[in-house]
Amino acid sequence: MSKIKFGTDGWRAIIAKDFTVENVARVSEATANWLLSKSKKPSVVLGHDCRFAGELFAETVAKVMIQKGVRVFLAKGFVSTPMISLGTVNHKADLGIIITASHNPPSYNGFKLKGSFGGPLAPADVQEIENIIPATCTIDFSKVTLEDVPANDSLKYIDLEGEYIKHVENNFDLDAIRNSGLKLAYDAMYGAGQNVMRRLFPKITFLHCDDNPGFHGQAPEPIDKNLGEFRNLIKEMKNIDCGLVTDGDADRIGMYDGEGNFIDSHHIILLLIHYLVKYKGQSGKVCTAFSTTPKVEKICKHYNLPLETVKIGFKYICEIMLKEDVLLGGEESGGIAIKGHIPERDGIWMGLVIWEFMAKSGKKLPDLIGEVYSIVGGFSFERSDLHLKEELKAKIVANTASNYYKSFGKYNIKRIEDLDGYKYFFDDNNDEWLLIRASGTEPVLRTYAESATREGAFAILKAAENTLLNS
Repeated sequence: MSKIKFGTDGWRAIIAKDFTVENVARVSEATANWLLSKSKKPSVVLGHDCRFAGELFAETVAKVMIQKGVRVFLAKGFVSTPMISLGTVNHKADLGIIITASHNPPSYNGFKLKGSFGGPLAPADVQEIENIIPATCTIDFSKVTLEDVPANDSLKYIDLEGEYIKHVENNFDLDAIRNSGLKLAYDAMYGAGQNVMRRLFPKITFLHCDDNPGFHGQAPEPIDKNLGEFRNLIKEMKNIDCGLVTDGDADRIGMYDGEGNFIDSHHIILLLIHYLVKYKGQSGKVCTAFSTTPKVEKICKHYNLPLETVKIGFKYICEIMLKEDVLLGGEESGGIAIKGHIPERDGIWMGLVIWEFMAKSGKKLPDLIGEVYSIVGGFSFERSDLHLKEELKAKIVANTASNYYKSFGKYNIKRIEDLDGYKYFFDDNNDEWLLIRASGTEPVLRTYAESATREGAFAILKAAENTLLNS
């Protein structure tokens, strides 16, 4: 049997190659053993998203858990990752488990672990589970038929979608959004947010909100290059004020303004801070991942907020949210959490905060972004994923570690930060920069760039690619 490794956010593998029933059972047995070492009567909240065979894999986990003596709260139908995290808190479970590969290509599935507090399980705990994964599963889970398990004993079916909707209704002025006159649109990317958004806002415009476990061949990651159909829909309709997008398990966000311009997570993070502080009078620490724009530092100085930068991976942000008074934690990849909710990324929740901001202020998205720009200055961010042979990828990573690069084309390096990957700054004001980092979940080398304009950001990425491929 192959060695199973957890990455930045759970274990992910290609379905039928490494992500098999047997391997899921192995991970489940290790998870159950770990739980039993921590508690005499442990329980888990369990579910799956819209990916292929999600129900089969979730049932496999349930059967192993039940055989080991772990009580299972099993979600009805597909659910989002935030629903699992919220459900773990609501049902006072020891752990949350969701079968999902988040934004990865449709050939992948995965296994995410959530702590009792409603956020990513601590890295040290994940490592403990990984260390005890057996070579083969010792549990004969084929003997378990879920239909025969006594209700409310080892297995209880729960309505996580209903619980999530109730939580939203208790925390948002939904009538303000619904009655604002705003024309809104939502693209689920065939993911797990589709049903809850239909129930919350049945009259808005929907796209890719039907059952398609292959995601029509598109990785369900809410970045501009993957969203051409939604972008064109907004441009063609000409009356949409804001479009919201979430990824496969609905924990990441992307947005569009009424002109069809993509609003990336950096801008969303800045908008959220601006709204929460200036309009709602909130405060607290801001915690962002290493790949996030330095403009966050400027807005934090403006509002006198403490800022901490952490390694990439929301689990690092979550650890701080559990210990300190955190207003917002966010990543470049679209994963954002705010005070007053669970310490978990939630694309729908963040989208509703922005929609509420628009409804309450009576302003369009470009106007609100203009308010942010008046504080931090205008900017544009772009990312390019380089799919390279492992030999070349390893060589580039080694070069970055040895400070081999002194410039990328005309962009001369002024200084370097290396908290997680290598961030190269080209001016004294941190207005132009490049980040090079190997992905923790996919076989790619990621390059990120920021400049005053979109063209400038793309020029940095192109110069970087030319240098890296010819180094």
